[in-house]
Amino acid sequence: MVRAGSAGVTAGPTLAVVAREAGVSVPTASKVVNGREDVAPETRRRVTEALDRLGYIRRPRFDGGRAPRLVDLVVHSLETSGSGAVLHGAEEAADDVGLELVVSAALTRSRAERPERGWLDKLVLRGSSGVLFHLAELSDPQYAWLKQHRIPFVMIDPVLEPPPGVVSVGAADWRGGVTATEHLLALGHERIAVVAGHRHTLCADARIAGYRSALAAAGVRHRPEYVRHAGSGEDAAGRHVRELLDLPEPPTAVFVCADRMALEVYEVLAERGLRVPDDMSVVGYDDLPEARWLTPALTTVRQPLSEMAATALRLLLRMMDGHRPESTRTELSTRLVERASTAPPGPRPGGHG
Repeated sequence: MVRAGSAGVTAGPTLAVVAREAGVSVPTASKVVNGREDVAPETRRRVTEALDRLGYIRRPRFDGGRAPRLVDLVVHSLETSGSGAVLHGAEEAADDVGLELVVSAALTRSRAERPERGWLDKLVLRGSSGVLFHLAELSDPQYAWLKQHRIPFVMIDPVLEPPPGVVSVGAADWRGGVTATEHLLALGHERIAVVAGHRHTLCADARIAGYRSALAAAGVRHRPEYVRHAGSGEDAAGRHVRELLDLPEPPTAVFVCADRMALEVYEVLAERGLRVPDDMSVVGYDDLPEARWLTPALTTVRQPLSEMAATALRLLLRMMDGHRPESTRTELSTRLVERASTAPPGPRPGGHG
């Protein structure tokens, strides 16, 4: 049974039924459904519990008899190649299904800082039907706010493990780590280092696990000193590469878990008088446009960011229609893009100083 009213479109129980169950007026229940803030916390709790208990599904609101087809894409920044790829994929997928996409940036200065909630309030004010997030993470209050306002959302490539039940789309990072390492092993490298991002993040942990698995399958000894976490900060990856080059047995190849960090690796090798790939092979991860601009062009693992965004939007559309995905985590395959930055092992890296 479907009814249209001032509160929106509901499937199953009407808003009047929800209001009666919660012991409030229909206008008060409508305020909760539509994200209004002028409701007492205890009243909001009772209405939210009734909504959950009765299976009420928040639908896009009607305006003049027509449902607004509007979704939000919230990204960390609009200035990176990765965000550009996400925007491209989401835009194309939205156009295919007749959705309008609103894009906004929730800027933070570092991964440790979470965006403020102000843009979340705007979602309800403009009647957004759902949200795609391409952010490192959301705070617990932000997750709670989205649940409370019954706004469907999907995380694209989250850095940290989302809470249970949160739908996300990412890449097959473990397989990507295996592929990158197997490529270097096939060229004859055994002294292979890995430089990843922050510890205990989804992508870094998975890529390093893939690296270790490939070494083990090939019977190559794992060297703990070859595993580095660059974290954040300028020249973080470069600092670790300098330390790797100063080891008694420096690596002959390095798997860098982000293309942006590969630039730092190239710079350090150049300052030591070493050449890519003659003295050290380098494999990146992401396949951003910058990978093709480096000299020599970077061999890298392609992470399908545009496809991930398109997949996330299609999942979100189904959630907006009241369907839950069979799995909360969807992973898309990665592939190696071979360019000129890898070759069989050359002379032992040196040039300390």
